[in-house]
Amino acid sequence: MARTPASKIKSPWEPAEARKRERSVKREAVLNTAVLFFNEKGFHATSLDDVAESLNVTKPTIYHYFSNKDEILFECTRQGLETIRHAVAEVASRNGNAHERLKALLHDYALFMTQDFGMCVIRTADYELSEESRKQFRALKHEIDLLVRGLVAEGMAEGSIAKGDPRLVTFTITGAMNWIARWYRPGGEISAEDAVKACVDTLMSGLTPRGSDDHG
Repeated sequence: MARTPASKIKSPWEPAEARKRERSVKREAVLNTAVLFFNEKGFHATSLDDVAESLNVTKPTIYHYFSNKDEILFECTRQGLETIRHAVAEVASRNGNAHERLKALLHDYALFMTQDFGMCVIRTADYELSEESRKQFRALKHEIDLLVRGLVAEGMAEGSIAKGDPRLVTFTITGAMNWIARWYRPGGEISAEDAVKACVDTLMSGLTPRGSDDHG
């Protein structure tokens, strides 16, 4: 019987790129499951046994992807903040007056607050993170604040947004957006889109200069 050439032997191991993709998928599954527990039970009341059991794996399996529960929490908050930062930066860079862009920005921001990772960002207290993670957490939040504040200031300068202190206005509107993550309940009487529209319309109405036409 002819022997199979070594170069033709099929390895039971996947190529490196495939293994990398598989690891990424499983790592994301851990985050997607953990964030649900964090939001429902809180960080301290959630155990990795909860996450492992939900995924039908053992707790040691989780440690193949994350060092500990703290790292999982930070990754959930980091992913949430990165998503917000990207959305804010993308909308802020569009064409159109600042009022129109701010309204679109707040819509995307608020909608994300009705989703799992957005909720996790707001429901996570600084002290629940390690010192190094806390620094990154605060840095990302500060970057988002500056992007929103810059757009608010631009609108005030061009006259599409009512005059005021850009810093205080930004704290007010982002605070309102963030609070959605506290009171919104998926599957409740009001849909995410309806909740977002009502909140954004209310805020933008207050930011429209008196006597001006609707800015969209």
